[in-house]
Amino acid sequence: MQQKKGQKGFSLVELLIVVAIIGIIAAIAIPNLLASRRAANEASAISSIRTIGSAEATYAATFGNGSYVDLGTLAGQKLIDGAIASATASAPKSGYSFLVSGANNSGYTSGAAPANANVGTRMFSSTEAGIIYAATASGSTPPSSTSGTPIGN
Repeated sequence: MQQKKGQKGFSLVELLIVVAIIGIIAAIAIPNLLASRRAANEASAISSIRTIGSAEATYAATFGNGSYVDLGTLAGQKLIDGAIASATASAPKSGYSFLVSGANNSGYTSGAAPANANVGTRMFSSTEAGIIYAATASGSTPPSSTSGTPIGN
């Protein structure tokens, strides 16, 4: 077969090579994108746990006469964002649900857990001491006690 002189365009083989190259680049990039998203969700959860700790300390020192409270009360006093207070496994904030348990005049435990394995692989917990602990997520229920290893605060 002879090609006509002046014929312009790409052959089918050239187009298939370009599509294959794009597919290879996508196969390399997508896992990195998902890992970056998980890391961002975990960083957001850690920041929210820190916010809860600061809000609890502020509440205990100003309103509570040394007592700690739940997330709803902290949100009612405008010490935390309502998105943190209402974050559950079915309606998470950045993929995480939050819980404050055992809040009384002797202490509290705050916890965060990923809604599913795609948004994060670790759960976080903290107490009035302010040390944040990380453990491998074992479900979508936030921990009610500290477990795991302390993270770099």
